[in-house]
Amino acid sequence: MRGGAIAIVGAGPGDPELITLKALRRIEAADVILYDRLVSGELLDYAREGALRIYCGKAPGRHAMTQENIQRVMLEHALAGSRVVRLKGGDPYVFGRGGEEAIAAAQQGIPYEVIPGITSSIGAAASAGVPLTHRGLSGSFAVVTGTRAEESSPKTRWDCLAHGVDTLVIYMGTAQIGEIRRELLAHGKSASTPVALIENGTTSAERTFVGTLGGMEKLAASVQLRNPALIVIGETVRVREQLLALERMAEQRVVG
Repeated sequence: MRGGAIAIVGAGPGDPELITLKALRRIEAADVILYDRLVSGELLDYAREGALRIYCGKAPGRHAMTQENIQRVMLEHALAGSRVVRLKGGDPYVFGRGGEEAIAAAQQGIPYEVIPGITSSIGAAASAGVPLTHRGLSGSFAVVTGTRAEESSPKTRWDCLAHGVDTLVIYMGTAQIGEIRRELLAHGKSASTPVALIENGTTSAERTFVGTLGGMEKLAASVQLRNPALIVIGETVRVREQLLALERMAEQRVVG
């Protein structure tokens, strides 16, 4: 090996300006960049001339490369001496399979680092005006995946989540939204619990819809909710309506 190394980099939730300085410097210095579907194309503009860009995005049911192939290509370039950036949407260690890629690099004795990114539970919720914690409303939140990669994976403990935390943030739950609703209601979560559905958070295509747990499946269908989307369930969703009302009042005072 001639000095190859791997940086597993979080690109953030969509808005290219939310990337960290450290991550941007690794992109600028990279010989090879393997990038995901949800990475902003603007970030690739920072790559140096001659850097190899390899798309390895995954959409539901449509994968440009399997995870195994991604890791193989990543390792091959690093072992050949290249500075490799594995550029991932959000944060590599939050439903990003960054841990698997770090293990693959370590097993080959390749120097690697993991550079965190703003995960969509924080970025998209903030962009939509929904705090995950709020004094008097929420002192805890849980981040959950709505989709399990393997059938053998442990089942999500919706019975614990229904009452064990104040705010639930669900990734990759669009296709399972009906099941999520049924599970939470079956375990005693109130049907009137506020819900926010956030599509394409932090980007110019962001859409946010507010409803209740009991009606969230119908709401998602009526607005034709599409991936990537985040589901936030909890009383802090009410803060968004309060903020919007205050903004409207401020605008009226300015106009008046």
